[in-house]
Parts: sequence; C-alpha cells; structure tokens
Amino acid sequence: MPGSQLKRLKASLRDKGVIGPQLSKKQKKRNAQDGKTNNRRLQKAAELEGIREEFNPFDLKHNARGPKFQVTSNRPVNSNAAKGRPTEAKSLGEERRRQTLLVELNRRHKVGGILDRRIGENDPFMTPEEKMRERFVREKQTHKSSMFDLEDDEPNEGLTHLGKSLSFDGPELKDDFEEDDLSAGSDADASDDEHRGSKRARPFDIEPLDGEQEEGQPERKKTKQEVMKEVIAKSKFYKAERQAAKDADEDLREELDMELSELQGLLFNSKKAPKDSGVHEADSAAAGKERMERDYDIRLRQLAQDRRAQPTDRTKTDEEKAQEESERLKELEEKRLKRMRGEEASDSEDEDVASIESEERPTNGPVLFAETEEDDFGLGKGIKTQLTATELGFDDEDDFFIEKDLIAHGSDLEPLESEESSNEEESEVEDDDEFTKGLLNEEETQNPVFSSRLMGSTLSADTKEDSNGLPFTFACPQTLEEFVEMTTNIPADHLPTIVQRIRALYHPKLDSDNKSKLAVFVKVLVQYLAYLSNRTNQPPFSVLESLVRHIHSLAKSYPIETANEFRSQLEDFGRSRPLSPTLGDLVILTAIGTIFPTSDHFHQVATPAGLLIARNLERVPKRIADYSQGLYLSTLALQYQQVSKRYVPEAMNFCLNTLCALAPERAKGILGYFPIHEPTPGTRIADARSLTIRKLALIDCLDDISDEEAMSTKVAILATSIQLLDAAADLFSGKSAFFETFEPAKNVLVHLASKSCRTKLPAALNDQVEKLRSKLDRMLRLAHMARRPLELHHHKPLPIKTAIPKFEDSFDPNKHYDPDRDRAELAKLKAEHKKERKGAMRELRKDANFMAREQLRVKKAKDAAYEKKYKRLVAEIQGEEGREANAYEREKQMRKRAAKR
Repeated sequence: MPGSQLKRLKASLRDKGVIGPQLSKKQKKRNAQDGKTNNRRLQKAAELEGIREEFNPFDLKHNARGPKFQVTSNRPVNSNAAKGRPTEAKSLGEERRRQTLLVELNRRHKVGGILDRRIGENDPFMTPEEKMRERFVREKQTHKSSMFDLEDDEPNEGLTHLGKSLSFDGPELKDDFEEDDLSAGSDADASDDEHRGSKRARPFDIEPLDGEQEEGQPERKKTKQEVMKEVIAKSKFYKAERQAAKDADEDLREELDMELSELQGLLFNSKKAPKDSGVHEADSAAAGKERMERDYDIRLRQLAQDRRAQPTDRTKTDEEKAQEESERLKELEEKRLKRMRGEEASDSEDEDVASIESEERPTNGPVLFAETEEDDFGLGKGIKTQLTATELGFDDEDDFFIEKDLIAHGSDLEPLESEESSNEEESEVEDDDEFTKGLLNEEETQNPVFSSRLMGSTLSADTKEDSNGLPFTFACPQTLEEFVEMTTNIPADHLPTIVQRIRALYHPKLDSDNKSKLAVFVKVLVQYLAYLSNRTNQPPFSVLESLVRHIHSLAKSYPIETANEFRSQLEDFGRSRPLSPTLGDLVILTAIGTIFPTSDHFHQVATPAGLLIARNLERVPKRIADYSQGLYLSTLALQYQQVSKRYVPEAMNFCLNTLCALAPERAKGILGYFPIHEPTPGTRIADARSLTIRKLALIDCLDDISDEEAMSTKVAILATSIQLLDAAADLFSGKSAFFETFEPAKNVLVHLASKSCRTKLPAALNDQVEKLRSKLDRMLRLAHMARRPLELHHHKPLPIKTAIPKFEDSFDPNKHYDPDRDRAELAKLKAEHKKERKGAMRELRKDANFMAREQLRVKKAKDAAYEKKYKRLVAEIQGEEGREANAYEREKQMRKRAAKR
C-alpha cells in the first residue's frame, strides 16, 4: 500500500535535494566562492515546480482508459500522455475575461470617464522615483526655454541690440527711445538727454504727484486712451496715403484706357500699305542697309538648313490606298470593341495603329483639323454615330487648313521659306484665305483686321465692326465672368461667331502663348454652356449645338482640360443637386454624349455621366416636369448605349412607370415585375381626345407650366414614352433576355389599348400604341421561337466507375485519400470551419457563463448591501420605538403615582 500524500511529498523533496542535512559553513563559503549559490537557487525553484506538478493530478488532463482503438500506424503511440492543462487554461481564460469582457460590462450604459495618461501610472513595475524621473525628463524635453523666462535657472547673455549688451552694468549706456516716435505733437520741454538721464536715475519707489513734475524726472506715463488715439491717428494717416496712391494709379489706368484704341490700331494694322494707296515713303539708307543684311542672313540660314534630296516612295494606286484604309479602319474598330468589352490593348497593337496613322499623315502637307474616327482625347476612343457637318452640306468649324506661311513674321514659330521675295505677298494672301476658309466667312476673310493679325502687322485697320455690329477682334477670356461681360450686349444668335473669331485670332500657330490661352478658353466655354442654358431667356437650341461643336473641336487639342472641366461640372451636379437637375445639367450631359466616346467599358467622363443619369431615373416623379426630365435622361441613356447596346434598366423602368402613371385608368392586375409608383392626384390624363400630339421641348422640363398646357404636355410625355420603348426594342432586340425585358411593356400597352383608356386618348396616340403593341407581339414571338433548351456540352464518354479497392503503401488513418483534389480541399475547409465554429461557440458559452456569474455576484453584493442597510434601518426604528415606548410607560407610571397622591 503506498504511503500517504505527505510521506510521498517528503520523500520527493529529500530525493531532489530540496530538504536534507544542512551544509557546514565551509561548504557554504566554498559554494559562494565557486558561484554555485545562484545556480542552486534556480535549480531548487525548478525542482519545486516539477514536484508541484507531479503532486497535483488535476492540473493535467489524461486519458484514463488509454487509446480508444488499437491501430497500426507509423506515428508514435501516446497512450497516457497529457492532453492539456484544464485548470491553468481555465484560470488564464478567467483572467483574460476579467481584463477585457468585465471592463466592457462595467462600462456599459456609461458615458464619459477619466483616462489617466500620466507617465508610468499604469505600469506596476515602475517605482515612484522612476515615475518622477521620467516625468521630469519629458517636461524638460517639451519645455521651450525663453530669454524672458523667470523660472529658467540657466544663465543667459541678457538683452542685446546691434551686438551690444543692454544690461545696466555697461559704462556707455545709451537709450535710443524717443517720445517723438509715439507722438509727433508732444509738448515736452526737456531734451532727449534729459529724458535718458532721468530714466536711468529715476528711483523705482518714488512716484510724482498728479500735476507736478520735478526737475530731472521723466514725463508722466501716458494713459491707454492717449496711446490708442495716437495709434488711430497714425492708422488714418497711412490709410489716406494708400488711398492717394490708389487714386493716382486709377487715373493712370484711365489714361491708358483712353489711348488703348490708338495702341490697338498700331498693333493690329497690316504689315504693308494697301496697293491702291499710292503713297510710298522713301526708305532711308540705314533702313535699306539693315533690310539687306537681314535678307542676307535669312538666305544664309536657308542654305545651311537645306536638306539633301531623298528618294521618295512610289505613288500608290487607288486599290492599294483603299486596302490600307480598310485595314486601318479594321484595326481601329477592333480596338474600340476591346475597349467596349473592358479589355486592354497590347503594346504591339498600339504600335501598329500608330504606324498606320503616321503613314497616312502627310509629312510636308498642311495640318488638317478634321473629325476622324481615330481621334483620341487621351481618355479613350469611340466611333461616329452621326454624320459630320461637312457631309450634311454646310461648313464645319472643325475643318480648316493651316499653312506654315500663315505664321506671323517675328513670332516664336517663324519658318524659313526659300521662295522668292516677289512671291511672298501673294503666298501670304493665299494662305490667309486657306486658313480662314473653315473658321471665317467671306466678309471676315476679306477684313484687314484678321489679315493684319495673321501677318503680325501693327498698322491701323479701317474696319472695326461687321454688318451685324460685332467687333472683329475680341480678347481671349480666361474666366467665366470675363466671357459673360464680353457677351452681355450681344444677341445669343451671334455667340458662335464670337467663338469662331476668338479661335481664329488666338490659334496656336500664330503665337506660342495662344495654346495656354485656348486651354483655359475651352474650360470657360464649358462653364458658359451651363450658364447660358440656365438663364431665364432661353437661347435657341441651334446656338447651344454650335457651342458644343466648338467644344468638340477644341477637345481634340486640349483633351485633359476639357475632360477635367466636364468632371467638375458633374461633381457639382452630383453633390449640390443630385435629384433636381437644371437645364444646364441636361445640356452638359448631352454635350458629354456628343464629345466623348460612350461605348467604352469605362470612361473617365462618360461613366460618371451615365451613373448620374441612372441615379436621377430612380427617383419617384412628383410633378409633370419630373416626367419630362426623366424622358430626356432616358433618351440620353439610350443614345449613350447606341453602339455598345448595354441594357439600362432604369430607363425601361421609368418609361413603363410613366405610362402607368399617365394612363387614364389604373390597371387592375400586375402588369410586370417593375417598380410602380402611385402618381399624385391630377397626374392621369382625363379627357384628351381633341388634343394634338406635339413634341417635348426643353421648356417642359421647368416647373412653371400652366394648367392649359398641362394636359398637352401629358399627352406629349405619353407619346414620347411610347417612342422610347420603340427605340429600346430596336436597340435591345438581340439580347437573350428580350422576352423577359419587354413582356411587361407589352402588358402596359395592352392596358393602354383597353376600352377604358382608348376613349380618353387622341386617335393618333391610339394608333401609335396599337402599332407598337403589334410590333412587340411579333418580336416577342420571334424571340421565344429563337430560344433553345439548355443541353450538356458534347464531350467524350466518361469511364464507368470500378469497385476495385485502391491500396496505399503508407496508409495513415488520420489522412483523407480522396482522388478529387477539389473535393478534398472542400472537405478540409469544412472540417476547419466546423472546428472553428465549435471553438467559437464554446468561447461564447464561456463568455455567457462568465457574464452570468459576474451579474449574479454584483446582484448578490447589491442584495447584501440592501439587506444590511435594511436591517440597520429596522434596528434604528425599533430602537427609537423602544425608547419612546419606555418613555411612555415611565410617564404613565408617574401620572398614576401622582394621581394616588
């Protein structure tokens, strides 16, 4: 029978050498000299820890019955090995919950608190002396010493001026303070030397009496009111001086403005006198010599820069040119399709297209600013969806030629030509005509103002205005305010003419600074487009279209500036008025669809514009103007997807909801799975059989619509919605989900064609509804017939599964042998998920038990405190009642005794 626990403990301590016979003094001294004392102490602590673990069987978790099954494996068998330390783990988990969960539990439903950020306050290992030392060091690091700091014990050099000390110990003390600096009108009689002497000699403990001033004493100290009066007087004096200087500058500026007309005449006049003037001044000998030297230098530079003739390529036939053009267009179309699908073009493709474009571009010919399909704005490419203005038969602002001879002589870009001097004048005239052919009309081309500006002449021109009263020259505006001020008194119909002349006068070929000016001007033009659309007196839409065409032309040369300005307009629209667009916002969205390619998968300008359109189409209409704006935005959405043909659900839902809201009668059943908003009272069409169908205009997007026009506007909105559905059906006819998309539209049209609705709509509108319904019936029937059922892919026959077992040489029962790798990975993930889930649930249960225990402990403490207080109060009350009862009894007995007497 084994001994008791105490006997076993003593035996273990004796065996380990923890207890036993005491060492002699010589042995202790020898161990101290050898350094074995410290090692012995650590060894004894380790032995005690091992004995403690050995004699506490509850600290380790064992499997008492051994392994569950006897298996054969290449792994070592751990039959009774320790599985863990449940007591230690439980105590650690309890302590961790006390530090985290209990703190959150105590701070629940509490606001505020004091956070102690003192250095070392939360560090239990720092002594108070170390805390004070760390705080002192931090204070010294953050404290900024000053020359005037009275608490600074370090010596300083004192006050200095001009490298000399101002201390009172200096032999040559001199005070440069003058009372005249503060008050020019001071009536002090004493001199400066007397003031300085009196300042040094004045005792600090004697103050002069009021109204008295002894000799050798300084003046009385000025009051705060007097000092402020002097400061105000000086401020007024300086202000008057600044105002006088400003008035002088203004007078000079007015004089220059009065002489500006003469300066303009000198700057912008033709270089050469007219041929029919007949007045020729004789050149002086010095001028003739200077001209001859200049011509000689020009000819010399021409000879030095003349290149040797090189062989040219043979002339290509028409078939070869057509073949190259078709290949170029094919390459560009492939790149556009890749951008539409969101794919990136490889570098080799970019180089091929660049080489094709460089071959097509003439080397020594005129620069043609014409609209081409390969125009890249630096933000993506697109293709044309409309005919150009040239194809329609009228002049386009985008098409004009620039010859090198058009550059003014003396400018930064002056070329060196090798033609004869006798033909220079004729070539300049021809080049001027060629330059102004695209931008200027016949009257402007013949005007000497433009010719003098192109030729860099400084003589005055006779013609100042055209037949419409417009000046021929304008300053290039750099801000919106300048452009608005410039066009204040000019009719809106002449705005495109002003833009034409500004572009002609400030073309980049004429001056190196014109490029930056036009880059700012295109931003101003975009801002003015929104400003012009928001004015009360609406300009004609043709004017807005002309301005958009000018912006389109300028965007080819300044793509980044144009895109940034449009993005700024969209950002302002999205932040300030996301669900209430103005006419300017609608025009900006229209211009974006015209200028930038909308078929790209992602575009820096077109994509945000499409998102804003979709966001506005999701709102619930409340007014008639909301329906008009929504139809305009739906039209823009369909135009944006004219090439890429991406489905826009917001536009379809808005059109169907508009038809349901404006229908004379409400539908009884469910027309489709699209959001139907209940319209406001008075929105439905009541009786419009006698009305004619008109087209919607921009003015219908405003709120101020009279009651008489409301019914006509409703009919126009209904007709436009039907037309949009027709256009959407043609656009999305090739989609695989065409049947599910347009089946609700067919149901809505059937409702509109019902007897209750037909009797209240115009006959022309009923015809449109019937035509679109029959068209959708035919298209839906074809879409349904074109569908094929789903089927499996055609692949080779799969082998039949066998039941022959597969033997593993090194089989491990803890390892899964699944031939399907994906299924094995999935099983592994499921096992890990199950394990983590069980662990999380176990931790949650422990947290819940801990919270319950803490709440119970707090409740018990509160109950105990309450019980203690209750008992104390009961005892006090009982004591008071006992005293009162005893006093009453004594009083009663005294009265009885007094009555007996």
